Amino acid sequence: MPREGTGDVRADEALVVAHVAHAYGARKALDDVSLTVSRGRFVALLGPNGAGKSTLVSLVSGLFHARVGSVTIAGHDIRRRSTSALARLGIVFQSRTLDLDLSVAGNLAHHAALHGMARGEGRARAEALLARFGLADRARDPVRALSGGQQRRVEIARALLHAPDLLVLDEPTVGLDPTSRADLIALVRRLVAEDGIGVLWATHLFDEVRAEDEVVVLHRGIVRFSGPAATLAARDGSLAAGFARLTEATTETAA
Repeated sequence: MPREGTGDVRADEALVVAHVAHAYGARKALDDVSLTVSRGRFVALLGPNGAGKSTLVSLVSGLFHARVGSVTIAGHDIRRRSTSALARLGIVFQSRTLDLDLSVAGNLAHHAALHGMARGEGRARAEALLARFGLADRARDPVRALSGGQQRRVEIARALLHAPDLLVLDEPTVGLDPTSRADLIALVRRLVAEDGIGVLWATHLFDEVRAEDEVVVLHRGIVRFSGPAATLAARDGSLAAGFARLTEATTETAA
């Protein structure tokens, strides 16, 4: 299946992934993947389960390095300047990573300390984010007392404590009810509009993508389309039809 809409990326963006390839032994997970996330833009990384989205998120987050190609965050190559690159990144993984027995404020304070923030600065930043996300009254509650949607909001607040240029979210709405899912998407879109942060939103749900978004369709570790969601929708009659056409050819998985 040919790739559509791919092109060169620029190094002056919140995120530049350039010609990345990665394999687990003999099994290729990503093959010549390139994408760009500009500041102030919501980019959807759209692909079925097993497309390679989580592998790409792992490369962007520095959990391991691409064997081929490069990942640059806010101008910093993650392999050569990993500390500087990761300082500009906020990330929410698919699996929940909060300490359930620690309070909401405690989780945020721990993260602030890891980023070298002074205690007062971290507390002030956490309080402002919790108020903004409608969680000011839950700061002293243990995380396990929160709903799934509230826990996700805490994870986003934690990811934003150090004011990153790039926010990456890997399947953040998995397990949420429809109302919580819609609220979370709206929250992240407000961050893009109001704060100018660049967002890479990895999902297998095409209904989380808007016509005005940039969309990267990933399938079997290959970028099948990269460009405006409206372009793909117009080409096939709807985004759902375009997504189906680009991903229907195989049942193999890429990780």
